[in-house]
Amino acid sequence: MKLLHISASPRGAESASLGIAETFLDAYRRSHPDAEIDHFDLWDGTLPAFGPEAVAAKMALFGGATPQGEPWASVVRMFERFDAYDRYLFGVPMWNAGVPYVLKQFIDVVSQPGLIFGVHPETGYTHLLRGKRAAVVYTSAVWGPALGPEFGSDFHSSFFGDWLRWTGITDVQDVRYHPTLTGDADLERKKAEARAREIAETF
Repeated sequence: MKLLHISASPRGAESASLGIAETFLDAYRRSHPDAEIDHFDLWDGTLPAFGPEAVAAKMALFGGATPQGEPWASVVRMFERFDAYDRYLFGVPMWNAGVPYVLKQFIDVVSQPGLIFGVHPETGYTHLLRGKRAAVVYTSAVWGPALGPEFGSDFHSSFFGDWLRWTGITDVQDVRYHPTLTGDADLERKKAEARAREIAETF
């Protein structure tokens, strides 16, 4: 079994999503001593840009041609790195009601026809990832599920959860940490960590 931890927070030791993910991984190691675990920090500089040349290659593929060039090759390598794992742990902090832009970049790089999805003019999308599981740590500091719209909206879990399902990853479990500005951050952290350990033991 191979697990990839994909982190979208640049805050290091100050990151709640990274801290809760480490709690998950500690429990996972104890329960799965033979598992291979790797970490992909989306801020480490290895994520390729998805610019004009890569977009042109993608559209060429849609047109029935064979994509050429290094930008497309880097896209395929990033997808292959992602696809090599059976299990995923994502750390997804909320940024401005959505996901951090580096996570959106990752999604745009790997979400390619013939890799993540197929599409038919009459039947729509085909979801190409099979047999994989994901756990997602969602965190926010201001927004909370019990608060009104004056404290923001949750487009980050709705967007990211939809993307996972669209890829074909439908076995997904969430860990949530939303202490809000006036909540008990320590208590909420303990609840999130307990949930993380619970999921990890049978993940």
